[in-house]
Amino acid sequence: MASQLRLRFALALVTGAGSGIGRAVGVRLAAEGATVAACDLDGAAARETVRLLGGPGSHEGAPRGAHAAFQADVSEAGAVRRLLDQVQVKKRDDVAPFKALTLPPVPSALQGFLVGNVGQTNYAASKAGVVGLTQTAARELGRHGIRCNSVLPGFIKTPMTQKVPQKVLDKVTGMIPVGHMGDPEDVADVVAFLASEDSGYITGASVEVTGGLFM
Repeated sequence: MASQLRLRFALALVTGAGSGIGRAVGVRLAAEGATVAACDLDGAAARETVRLLGGPGSHEGAPRGAHAAFQADVSEAGAVRRLLDQVQVKKRDDVAPFKALTLPPVPSALQGFLVGNVGQTNYAASKAGVVGLTQTAARELGRHGIRCNSVLPGFIKTPMTQKVPQKVLDKVTGMIPVGHMGDPEDVADVVAFLASEDSGYITGASVEVTGGLFM
């Protein structure tokens, strides 16, 4: 468990929480004291993540049964609205101690990509748009005390990169200044920092977690 409970009074909604980076982020935020709503298209995987969070009331002061799993397809607007409603109900019913407290501003932790890649036109374009979205949201919401930052992972050891041919991975790894691919926990470390008040004067930033690949 983290030595500091920097997110003790935060409620974190983590999408893609069933594996890879999303799961690592959920585990890290819970260790920092946050109550985690783990969402994934695979409901069983989301529930497994919640099981890994340390059990009900895993941090001091957390109500029993605080962490929860949700199944949703976040590419569908209606599903997102229903998810947010469900999380709010869960917060009201099971996270009562949080109701009377002012939550610290918590930024959106978004995954992005800064450069193009062969065969990934749609993926690269959509992820590059995250940078503009982050900056726009930061400008619009800053006056309300809400920060918005994005996290740009490079080649991280996840189920997605496991599908990449080994010869391609070897070539990419040779281009990374630190000499190796990253772990999901490397990304989770940055997300935890951005979600805490340790980054209280940072907003509209896009932080690369790439081992220097895109310098």
